[in-house]
Amino acid sequence: MNEMIKMEKELLLQDAQAFIWAEADILDRQDYDAWLALWSDEGFYTLPIGDTEDFDNALNLCHDDAKMRRDRIARFQQGFSISSAPPARTIRTVSRFVIDRAEGDEVTVRCAEHLIEDKFGRQRIWAANLTYTLIVTPGGFKIRHKVARLLNSDGMLNSFSYLF
Repeated sequence: MNEMIKMEKELLLQDAQAFIWAEADILDRQDYDAWLALWSDEGFYTLPIGDTEDFDNALNLCHDDAKMRRDRIARFQQGFSISSAPPARTIRTVSRFVIDRAEGDEVTVRCAEHLIEDKFGRQRIWAANLTYTLIVTPGGFKIRHKVARLLNSDGMLNSFSYLF
């Protein structure tokens, strides 16, 4: 790999890391309007069950298009969801960033997430492998697809009052 391509890939990885860290901060602050603004109109937010890649034809914990993301956020913000009353507080750490593919205006990034939830004085810890398909736009990245693969997605899960 020549030095110029290596430097461009390192800069792309740094930009993607900064974007994903900013998203984690937005989610921990429960700034859901800012989170919705990170998405492209055709984007999907997916929490699959198991190792499926065919999200449209499989059972998922969620597979939200733009309308479903807005509806989910409205329930969080308006308290119409039993799982969001009261909302949990979260702290997440995102690490182990790898660019899987960069082609044209699209980049695919994998990383790991640890999320700690505090609700009703009880803490739970979640671990997930995240995959982002990001679109490069003049205003910065937009999310085309985010897949959060919980380590125990096919095990016993409780309701979530937040996003991964």
